[in-house]
Amino acid sequence: MAGKILYVCQEISPYLPESEQSVLCRQLVQAMQERGNEIRTFMPRYGCINERRNQLHEVIRLSGGNLIIDDNDHQLIIKVASIPAARVQIYFIDNDDYFTRKAVLSDDEGWFADNDERAIFFARGVLETVERLRWSPSIVHCHGWFSAVVPIYLKHRFAKVNVFRDVKIVVSLYDDAFAGTLDAGFRAKIEHEGVQDERLKILDDPSYQNLMRFVMDYADGIVLASQNVDAVTAEYARRSGKPVLECQAPEAEGFDNYNKFYEEL
Repeated sequence: MAGKILYVCQEISPYLPESEQSVLCRQLVQAMQERGNEIRTFMPRYGCINERRNQLHEVIRLSGGNLIIDDNDHQLIIKVASIPAARVQIYFIDNDDYFTRKAVLSDDEGWFADNDERAIFFARGVLETVERLRWSPSIVHCHGWFSAVVPIYLKHRFAKVNVFRDVKIVVSLYDDAFAGTLDAGFRAKIEHEGVQDERLKILDDPSYQNLMRFVMDYADGIVLASQNVDAVTAEYARRSGKPVLECQAPEAEGFDNYNKFYEEL
């Protein structure tokens, strides 16, 4: 049975250098579309993405709003491009404060201190844009830790929004654990967004493992998308009692298993 699938991706090839995650996201989106599903796909418009070469253009009717993150206004800009060989369209979340720097999550000087706010802005931008599109996904599939705020908002801030009312949430785990922690104020920023949950206390120590454990609690299904997922996080997934799809080979049978996994949620 075909469905409507929203992919929220940390990275997608060919817009970023090939990695296990960027390649799988690109292949999965195409494979699910070829299986008759209706797809919408979002990723951040990092400053290292060449807009002219990749033919990105702004979608004026979706851009222009401001999102308030930690009491500061940030303009939401929506851009779009296509992967011609796959006949796949990608929406990009852009903002001059968060996504003009010529790197993804870190540069030669180190980890970006505002990566937590960038992830919050990305999540808000994706969900508000889908709401404006009046498009109701049956599945929201989040890839990479940078998309991890999306499930939190779907269960809280956007829980009563009509287009998301019956959605199922899937979280894919990759080999993308970060060292150290996000900003110490991350929990307060999430609470300021209208998220009231006693389990938020785990984010007093906003490490990769704590963030992904918290987010998996909101998921309806979990995918171990890499053979090299952080061992503690993978064990938590397997013991969660939720449906878990083990790592699949990127071939027809593997993508059929993804499709079946969605249908059984």
